Amino acid sequence: MTEKKYNWHKIADHLSDLDFADNNIASAELNGKKICIGKFKEELFAFAWKCPHAGGLLADGFIDALGNVVCPLHRYKYNMQNGRNVSGEGYYLKHWPVETREDGIYVAVEPEGGFWNIFK
Repeated sequence: MTEKKYNWHKIADHLSDLDFADNNIASAELNGKKICIGKFKEELFAFAWKCPHAGGLLADGFIDALGNVVCPLHRYKYNMQNGRNVSGEGYYLKHWPVETREDGIYVAVEPEGGFWNIFK
């Protein structure tokens, strides 16, 4: 099995540059598009700005006690690690790998196909 190749994009110089609200969700920009950065138990997750169900702004939602992001419109829940809809409606949340490095916070996208197409 071949390892996936990613293009890494710096979204912040430091964790403190991300403005996490009381809901532990910050807004960031990736290739000129808004995304969300969620924080749960000191781990970071990158996911889509809008809920795939009805377009609710996930930055206005919250992270529940199990580490799922919850949409503010209809309370659909998504696992931030794999994008799976855990409340049973069958939707899938776009998400990306995140790395904290000495020089900043980075988010990865696939160079061709897959999630990369949303940025073209």
